[in-house]
Amino acid sequence: MTLQVVWFKRDLRVADHEALYRACQAGPTLCVYTIETQYWQQPDASNRQWLFVREALADLDHQLQQLGGKLVVFQHNIEQVLVDLKNLYGAFTLHSHQEIGNLWTYQRDKAVALWCQQQQCAWHEYSQFGVVRPLTKRQAAFADFWQAWVAQPQFVLSTAAEFVVPAALGLTAAEWPQQITQEQYPCLGRQLGGRQPGLAVLHSFLTQRGEWYRGSMSSPLTAESACSRLSPYLAYGCLSLREIAQSAATTRWHSSHRRWQKSLADFYRRLQWHCYFMQKFDSQSSMEHQAQIPAMAQLNRPYDPQKFAAWQHGNTGWPLVDACMRYLHHHGWINFRMRAMLVSVATYSLSLPWQPVASWLAQQFVDFEPGIHYPQIQMQSGLSDQQVLRIYNPITQAFNLDEAGDFVRRWVPELAQVSTNWIFEPWKMPANIQAQVGWTRDYFYPAPLVDFEFAHRLAKQEITHLRAQHSLPPANKHHHSTPSTRPSAPQSNHHPQSAHQQLDLFS
Repeated sequence: MTLQVVWFKRDLRVADHEALYRACQAGPTLCVYTIETQYWQQPDASNRQWLFVREALADLDHQLQQLGGKLVVFQHNIEQVLVDLKNLYGAFTLHSHQEIGNLWTYQRDKAVALWCQQQQCAWHEYSQFGVVRPLTKRQAAFADFWQAWVAQPQFVLSTAAEFVVPAALGLTAAEWPQQITQEQYPCLGRQLGGRQPGLAVLHSFLTQRGEWYRGSMSSPLTAESACSRLSPYLAYGCLSLREIAQSAATTRWHSSHRRWQKSLADFYRRLQWHCYFMQKFDSQSSMEHQAQIPAMAQLNRPYDPQKFAAWQHGNTGWPLVDACMRYLHHHGWINFRMRAMLVSVATYSLSLPWQPVASWLAQQFVDFEPGIHYPQIQMQSGLSDQQVLRIYNPITQAFNLDEAGDFVRRWVPELAQVSTNWIFEPWKMPANIQAQVGWTRDYFYPAPLVDFEFAHRLAKQEITHLRAQHSLPPANKHHHSTPSTRPSAPQSNHHPQSAHQQLDLFS
């Protein structure tokens, strides 16, 4: 029988894995993963992400061993791995999930498609998320498609699956690199990779932490516990979105507590939005490198190395902003509202260009998902087709979300002794009070680089002018909006000659 090769990418699990299921149905199956060094040198990749993946690979290998299989890991480009496998085993059929990734992974997949065509090797791709590809006008309502997709039965492997277990092929686990790229901050508080840690996080959310999800997502004080914390396990496929959605729906169904029901309904809706934004990115993937509205690229946002360094290292002079950035350095995660604030402060308050902002945050996020990240960057920096300007006042946000200053004091030690009266505007403290809290000429907390009210006023005026100049709908000056619960499918911009179409062969 023809060998079936499963190429694992961002789908590091055995459960509800359609590519593995189909391969095992078709014949003897070899499971491979390739550590693509060039990928890990991309500007949106980081060592903290790799360490999470490394742990997930060890967990995946254990899952396969329990079924009689093995994960064969290479450190090479995938094309060379496919050539070596063909030389070793002859013709084979390749199986993988579609990857809604960045431009680098698109170009890689395009090369794999060409190789398979030239070598007459079939390549079967399967949808990992509720994203339809290619998108057609017949998909009138994205919500309808998503509901049908998430309700499908999970893929369960037969115990009779036959695996190919080569004795001396690939790297041993001890040979997997510990450091694949340089990183400025050690991510000491990040979540552990792998299916077992992911299942534990899911269980704790559905049985304990999720009760307060609905009202506790915004504040960084409560979000660490109340948010699901499942995003890295979705980004690298340690858990499937379908199994999470079905588990949440079942838990909600059996719950008689109104608070639990409302929280789980909100969580379930956000799983839908997860796929919606990936669909949006798959339909307009140029937003990784270009403003979604080309006219917005004319915004006056020059690169200022001093401002950028202050923002990326948590020294802007706005206490909540800096606390959030330093928390992110340590944990590799922060809640959505604070992510939005970090982007807003960088692009509106400090007038920095969005591209280096996007790259830096992508590196910090252990849960980096291109299909979520880039649409959100575009939206939060005023470059998207949304008419709402999400401009966050860093002082108002601090008063609203960290009323007593506990989060700020924890993550900005320079402010640990500052009273609540001054904690969010410490630059206003008189000199004698600065001395009382331990500030010296060499140890102090900086004043803000700009007047945010003045900067925001200029930003609004410039955007209003640009929109009017290019006959675009005017922007509403609100910092928050509530999306519709039934989004329509984005229209696909991909066609056979598109420079960055996703393959017709998206955290």
